[in-house]
Amino acid sequence: MVIMMAANNKFKHLTGEERRIIQVGIENGSTQKAIADTIGKQKSTIGKEIKQHRVLSYKCRMPVECAVYRKCRPAGSCIGASCPNFIPFTCNRRDHSPGACNGCSQFVHCRFSKYTYNAEKAQLLYEETLKDSRMGANLTTEEAAQIANTIAPLLRKGQSPYTILQNHPELQISERALYYYLEKDILHYAGDGVTNMDLRRQVSRRRSKKQDEMILKKREDRSFLKGRTYRDYLAYLQEHPDISVVQMDTVYNVQEYAPNRFHPVPPYLQTFKFLEFGFLFALFHEDFSADAMKQGVDLLESILSPPLFFRHVQVMLTDRGGEFYLAEQIEHSGDDLRTRLFYCDPQAANQKGSLENNHIELRYICPKSVDLLSLGLDSQEKLNLALSHINSTRKEHLHGKSPFELMEFMEPDLYQKFIEFGLQKIEGDKVVLKPYLLK
Repeated sequence: MVIMMAANNKFKHLTGEERRIIQVGIENGSTQKAIADTIGKQKSTIGKEIKQHRVLSYKCRMPVECAVYRKCRPAGSCIGASCPNFIPFTCNRRDHSPGACNGCSQFVHCRFSKYTYNAEKAQLLYEETLKDSRMGANLTTEEAAQIANTIAPLLRKGQSPYTILQNHPELQISERALYYYLEKDILHYAGDGVTNMDLRRQVSRRRSKKQDEMILKKREDRSFLKGRTYRDYLAYLQEHPDISVVQMDTVYNVQEYAPNRFHPVPPYLQTFKFLEFGFLFALFHEDFSADAMKQGVDLLESILSPPLFFRHVQVMLTDRGGEFYLAEQIEHSGDDLRTRLFYCDPQAANQKGSLENNHIELRYICPKSVDLLSLGLDSQEKLNLALSHINSTRKEHLHGKSPFELMEFMEPDLYQKFIEFGLQKIEGDKVVLKPYLLK
């Protein structure tokens, strides 16, 4: 039966039932080879599936994963890889075969990072990726224009698509793809418009009465969402109810003169909400890019110091904006895992509603209809001034205390770091939440 299944299954995609078999195999401690023989696949297929769809369910809280951490004296005095007794921890079950921690007898007691594989979540992610890969043409408008401008004059000279692509490898498309683009009129209105009628030999045939609208849609790399969805976030909070959460977002400048939503005009504010204190922090940016947002998290770590960052930024929740897709880089500082990053569902700003409410306060000082630069918000120092007044406002949900007062009482070391960065506590009657504050 196994041989017959292998013959029928060898070159087919994994199904939901096969993924459930993989999960059961992991929980039973089976090797990747044994699981592969059961469902008639190659061992490498099982290994890739587990590695691609397993999720980090628990983050090691030590600076490094050390095999002799129990010998540290006093307890909790680990100094990381610089320790002369440091021996890197390895786990054959987690790191080799089967490749996940489901069913491990030491799962509850293990203090090292743990990865789990869930068949249902893996199947949903696979279906989402498959659907996305089959939508539209894998091109941007600019790429379509470049192809059209290159091939149009050459087709009109009588050259074939094969010849053109041989002479222009920089186009990086196959002959079959080019014929497809011409047949679907994808290049008709891009650049120096070209259609399939420009081919040397074109069979005339009636077009279907109903033509699907062709979408120019560059394939999105959605791998950063694996194990980081809002559902994963809720599950993680259920397992770690006392963990510290920081919500993250961006605030744009006035949009009237911006080319589009993805290219707003500077400056840009990267905002952070420390939920345990109701405290709003923000960084001033001249660049709106994924690298700039990652550098903002690096700067936040340097402002707080790594120990305080590790204690109070254990989880970050943000939206799926393209500026936050560098999940791995945000989560890690060098080779060390410093935080966990999760993403809200699409069009679900209410899932980080606490930060959105603070944005309303920020907009009291920086209205959407007015250019931030004209208001006077042109530096981190001016932004610190606005944040000082916002965080000095007494809140009903904080029982009449301000975020500054709550942080100073509960975490004076963290409070001092923000004071050293330039924020200051404002007396109650001197708090201003109007645009003239920045003047």
